[in-house]
Amino acid sequence: MSLPFSVPPSSNLPWNPRLAHLRCLAALLVLMFHVFHTFFGNWQPRPEAFGFGWLVEGHTGVSLFFVLSGYLFMSIALRAEGVLDYGRFLRNRTLRIFPLFLVVFMVAVSVNRDTFRPQDILYLFFSNIGDPPTSKQFMTGAAWTISVEFTFYLIFPFLARFALAQGPGYLLRLIGLLLLFKLGAFLLNERPTHMIYSTLLGRLDQFLIGMLAAQYAAMHILRPVHGAWVAGAGLTMWALLEMQKYWASFFSPDPVQVAWVVWPTVEALAWALVVLSYAHWRGNLWGWLGRVLERGGEISFSLYLWHGLVIFLGMRLLGTPDWFADWRLNALLAGIAVLAVSWWVASLSYRTIEAPFLQMRGRYVKRTHVTLE
Repeated sequence: MSLPFSVPPSSNLPWNPRLAHLRCLAALLVLMFHVFHTFFGNWQPRPEAFGFGWLVEGHTGVSLFFVLSGYLFMSIALRAEGVLDYGRFLRNRTLRIFPLFLVVFMVAVSVNRDTFRPQDILYLFFSNIGDPPTSKQFMTGAAWTISVEFTFYLIFPFLARFALAQGPGYLLRLIGLLLLFKLGAFLLNERPTHMIYSTLLGRLDQFLIGMLAAQYAAMHILRPVHGAWVAGAGLTMWALLEMQKYWASFFSPDPVQVAWVVWPTVEALAWALVVLSYAHWRGNLWGWLGRVLERGGEISFSLYLWHGLVIFLGMRLLGTPDWFADWRLNALLAGIAVLAVSWWVASLSYRTIEAPFLQMRGRYVKRTHVTLE
């Protein structure tokens, strides 16, 4: 589906199709994770599903999104040779996120009209804590991440300036402080696993690790890396998700899992390795696959926010797929069907809701040098 008008790439960083591929991967992981648990997994731990940690714990796609955000924006700051225009930066991020988010919020509020309270409008800024309208039904539930992401945007220009001035040590110190804060919150909260999973306190270090990865690449990766690094990073991530499936599943009936004090940090480090190796890989994907993933990265925001609606409709109208005796085959076919419909909906959403606002973005990089004073 071609657009009736072109959406210019960001004027703040050259287009990197590899990052679009990874955004598509993140959306696909979340989509398949929701397909599996809606139709087959019953939102329970599934340690017996050998080799399928990436599926049963596919919420890890959210972590990949957060690491990618930190990596992308720090890459912009590093190329900017100066500080970012704070107002223009926030304007760009608002144009990128809020048009589609407002539509999802409107759908959620409409569904819950009989229980709506005037103060619920504040959940536009806190979609991840309390009792937001978007989280009262599965089809809009993915919106919980928007507040986490946008709060990071509010502080990123300052973090980037300090990291550029003081070096990676600044981000490392901040990550250390966050781990200390998380430990204290973990010991106080009655459901600390969910608290860490769904709040900025639990997730901010994932953005910071993405920023660190960008700094590392700028200082040390001087030439493209061999494909063995990409394969090794992928296998490391796969093994980590297998471990999570057995020992630190988000769906464990125990709401207090000590591993979750550091789990998002470890998870982000593994994803940062994937991002670094793939972004600087000397090889290339097959042409058709690269184009498909690049298009998926372009529509990934709509794909992420609307696939829940497609799954919900499929569940209500068609029920649980039981075409074959093996759940793996059923899950694969159901995933393909949901992806096909979600891809169409996301393409329509991108063209209609996102693209017109994306045309309004501008440059927010200032051509001045950042120096220590």
